[in-house]
Amino acid sequence: MIVKIATLALWGLEGFGVTVEAFFSYGSPEVNIIGLPDLAVKESMNRVQAALRSMGCPVPGGKITVNLAPADRKKQGSGFDLPILLALLANSLLKNVDLSGKCFFGEVGLDGSLRGGPGALCRALAASELGVRELFVPGENAAECSVVEGLTVYGADSAAQIVDHLTGAALLAPTLPDPHSLTEAPCLVDLKDVKGQETAKRALEIAAAGGHNLLLVGPPGSGKSLLAKAMAGILPEMRFDEMLESTAIHSVSGNLPAGEALVRRRPFRSPHHTVSFAGLAGGGAVPQPGELSLAHNGVLFLDEVPEFEKRSLEILRQPLEDRQITITRAAWKMTFPTDFMLVCAMNPCPCGYYGSSHPCTCSKTAVEHYLAKISGPLLDRIDMRVEVPALSFEELRDSAPAESSASVRVRVERARKLAEARYQEYGVHCNGGLSGALTKKFCLTDEKGEAILKESFAALGLSARGYDRILRLARTVADLDGAELIGESHVLEAVQYRALAGKYFG
Repeated sequence: MIVKIATLALWGLEGFGVTVEAFFSYGSPEVNIIGLPDLAVKESMNRVQAALRSMGCPVPGGKITVNLAPADRKKQGSGFDLPILLALLANSLLKNVDLSGKCFFGEVGLDGSLRGGPGALCRALAASELGVRELFVPGENAAECSVVEGLTVYGADSAAQIVDHLTGAALLAPTLPDPHSLTEAPCLVDLKDVKGQETAKRALEIAAAGGHNLLLVGPPGSGKSLLAKAMAGILPEMRFDEMLESTAIHSVSGNLPAGEALVRRRPFRSPHHTVSFAGLAGGGAVPQPGELSLAHNGVLFLDEVPEFEKRSLEILRQPLEDRQITITRAAWKMTFPTDFMLVCAMNPCPCGYYGSSHPCTCSKTAVEHYLAKISGPLLDRIDMRVEVPALSFEELRDSAPAESSASVRVRVERARKLAEARYQEYGVHCNGGLSGALTKKFCLTDEKGEAILKESFAALGLSARGYDRILRLARTVADLDGAELIGESHVLEAVQYRALAGKYFG
């Protein structure tokens, strides 16, 4: 006798359908799982048989062959436990149950309990595309799966609950999308709490409005880290498709809290400078997303950026341009999205006080060596380089109310909407994501602006990439002003942010 149960597997961020085929025959008790299973899948039968005994269900005897089709794609993880368990019951308790249009995944404990696993949303999206009507998952994963339209999701705490539902003994209630899952989470740092630094705050607003990369340079205690953390509070609210993308990445990496339906606020990732190359880029025997992908649709903040390994910093170059990273292993090749804003902070020298009023104890050679840790090609990909000077006593004691993140965010969202409408047919949502061809088409300047660009090109020694980035930056400044054509003042401000830290990097 052969029975078939539908389930789902993962390949990177993509889910694909798998059919669990169980063949029962007479003979000495023997179990074989075939279809390119990994070790966790091969161990499934031991967990499943113990769970069946704990549930008081019949355990089939004789020879059992379980095939995971298609047999030419690798299967990994413990999510195949539940469909295998149901396949073993298909010629006994579930003999007369119609399982068409139903799909199952989840890890089964020895007592029959169900445990959630990574990548549930990716599987649910694949189930919807495959035409699955009902999806049965562990209770921990039900919330994130419920956001997929056209799919009825049932969450259960044990395999026995699913068996009872299928036989009609006790029906499960479908998990409905939580309306609060679309409500944005609060931001921890508000710009009104940041003293002074009006130039840096303006730079943050422009960076957020255009999706531009930003470097903050200044002495210790000037507020660089606080400014970077406030960036999350002025970015536009996430679109639903962005929520799904970010949730899928965090789900696959195991970073989505149990019971959480969606990533609601743009990610803000701040890895320590000791992070490994694989931790930043992604990797492992079976490639997993790294910090670059976990920051997708949000911000990647690198504090004390010269302290990061040179190899780790240089890996940023290609993802910043292509908005994705491909990780290749002997048997795996996976591509993860990396469309993030890069925000870096650094001291100007090892002691931190070069160029400030505080005496610097570093030699000229030490300063040059320290600044050289940021390579020219990487620096060229950072649109804005902003000096964050030490605060004066008067600025620290100033009690006048500063502008809040909420009011800045209104201007940022207005500028973003202008950009989205302009690039609607090209699939681009902000000026920072423009290609060279689109930059030439949409970043048009008046005569005075063109003259300043020509002068700046020679004075700053701009590359072609640097020239394009100044144009995109000027386009964002113009959008914040509501101007259709890039004018002289817009170009001047863009050039200022490109050259402001010139005393450090030349």
